[in-house]
Amino acid sequence: MGSLKLGVNIDHVATLRQARYKEHSHNIEPDLIQAARLAIKGGADSITVHLREDRRHVQDSDVYNIRQSIDKPLNLEMANVNNVLEHALKISPDYVCLVPEKREEITTEGGLDIVSNYNSLKETTKILQDKGILVSYFIDPDYEQINLAAECNANMVELHTGRLANASELSEIDSEVKRLISASENARNLDLIVNAGHGINSSNVNLLFDVPYLNELNVGHHLISNSIFIGIENSVREFKKEISRYAV
Repeated sequence: MGSLKLGVNIDHVATLRQARYKEHSHNIEPDLIQAARLAIKGGADSITVHLREDRRHVQDSDVYNIRQSIDKPLNLEMANVNNVLEHALKISPDYVCLVPEKREEITTEGGLDIVSNYNSLKETTKILQDKGILVSYFIDPDYEQINLAAECNANMVELHTGRLANASELSEIDSEVKRLISASENARNLDLIVNAGHGINSSNVNLLFDVPYLNELNVGHHLISNSIFIGIENSVREFKKEISRYAV
């Protein structure tokens, strides 16, 4: 059996809450802490939240409260901006995943451009690591980006799987799987821990079983969508069973 871990992103629980309860109310629902606890009960190995600069879903208080309320690692996704970095240093999550961020996007699309942001990313990485926080870069499966992530002293990379998830032609799927295989091998050779995420679901996760050295998948939308029908705990539990077939 494989040992592939599952990080559960609960941002979309906050999105549902913010659709009605943008201000404090005693009726506020759904509860992010309850969602995190149920995901852990279902087998989540870590909990991921994205504290966006515009605070469109997860709020500052959410991250503080989740940090204090769960007994699994907390992975904080964030853009490389000072007003979020300040909170990250106070919250002290187990991991920070640095991601690109655009105000107009629905969700994070595409990986970091380390080439254009090398100095700033390297500086932020050191600041976080000095506080004992492991740092990941969300990047496309690109040779140059992986090499630069290693040069910036990142602890890990999260390979962006969006192009694979959106591919429909067999030739395109095959090409993307090969890109991910090559990227993972390159990252491993540079002593980087390799994670993956974006657009992963029960229909396409098996395509990642050919990618070596994967440590953890970060999945959000699919698990929360499926939880409408079977609950978060069962949604996570079923997905954990699916990825147990992965052999490192």
